[in-house]
Amino acid sequence: MERLGTGIGWRPEIADAVEGMPGIDWVEVVAENVCPGHLPESLRRLRERGVTVVPHGVSLGLGGADRPDAGRLQALAERAEALGSPLVTEHIAFVRAGGPLTASSRLEAGHLLPVPRTRDALDVLCENIRIAQDALPVPLAVENIAALISWPGEEMTEGQFLYDLADRTGVRLLIDVANLHTNHVNRGEDPAEALAGLPLEALAYVHVAGGFERDGVWHDSHAHPVPRPVLDILTDLASRISPPGVLLERDENFPEPAELEGELAAIREAVEKGGGGRADGAWRAAAEPSSVPTDAARQRLALAQTALLSALVAGTPVPEGFDRVRLGVQARALAGKRADVVAKVAPELPVILGTGYRPAFLRYAQGAPMTDGYRRDALNFAEQLLLGGEPGDARLRRELREWWLERSGPAPRSRRPTLRLARVTRRVLLRR
Repeated sequence: MERLGTGIGWRPEIADAVEGMPGIDWVEVVAENVCPGHLPESLRRLRERGVTVVPHGVSLGLGGADRPDAGRLQALAERAEALGSPLVTEHIAFVRAGGPLTASSRLEAGHLLPVPRTRDALDVLCENIRIAQDALPVPLAVENIAALISWPGEEMTEGQFLYDLADRTGVRLLIDVANLHTNHVNRGEDPAEALAGLPLEALAYVHVAGGFERDGVWHDSHAHPVPRPVLDILTDLASRISPPGVLLERDENFPEPAELEGELAAIREAVEKGGGGRADGAWRAAAEPSSVPTDAARQRLALAQTALLSALVAGTPVPEGFDRVRLGVQARALAGKRADVVAKVAPELPVILGTGYRPAFLRYAQGAPMTDGYRRDALNFAEQLLLGGEPGDARLRRELREWWLERSGPAPRSRRPTLRLARVTRRVLLRR
């Protein structure tokens, strides 16, 4: 496996800071946030300097009951080729459910949700990963996720699940030590035991990130400093194997560059403290093809995932065996994340609605599950407000209606979103 070194997640908000940071060997970019034909100049300059860029996908849903979407796979492959990447990464998670397998409406989580550690789920995941591997021009690595909830009736530990997955498919693993900490707080899983059970010879690289604890629940926010327990898990991992690469993730609430550099220094120190317990192993691909999941297995998984996601985003009854309190926490977190992301993809909405935006969106989210991505979600939200006679202020309602017409019509009045946002902002400031 290629040695990556120490890296940081590249985000537009910190692009200049990342370019100026000493000791950055590589960066990771969210695959869905870059266009192969129009790469940001910052990424171009980093590549010209010899900095490796790895695309990290978040929407493929390899752990879902459906086979991977060919269009999403093609898009991921195009990004890997455009960036000259040595590998691509995704998650062991499902992000959508419903559809033909369940004869129900498609539901989108807008978030990474855990896969049950069962034989059915493992068989489906293995086939989905093989499909992805065949479609991608470079090796694939998959990441363990953080979870607020546990599936009832699981048949394997995470280590057993991941070991079988790597053994059967030859896929490499992206181990997120922050997610091991999250699962320790939220699900009582011991990080040391989890590391001991993982096939570390299959390690591609490591993620490190921060979060916060509220009411006994750890939220993997990627918006807070890396806590000491996460660094300790990194040291434990480094005492077992020398990680090919370690990367700091930060998605929002970005601090000054000096603080990020301090976190990178702490990460290097944690790895050095571990010392590298053994040399990297040569992970082999699966020697024999593993079993192919039956249609019945996919349907069983589809029904289970749809029932869970429907309870989280559509208010249907909680499936038997799940912790109702934890599902409530997860449901509120999903709704809050929807509100935050819609505010980013449609920044005019918070400008028009002001402080009324978030409560109005959370009311909308209670009865309107996301079915087709955040941009469509923004349009549906505005449409529902207008149909309900909101906002109460006639001028705000006219501005919201104009925004909705501009975005939902056959051709936008302006193809430059910055001009649209500036125009709306100016009107609101003049009104005040």
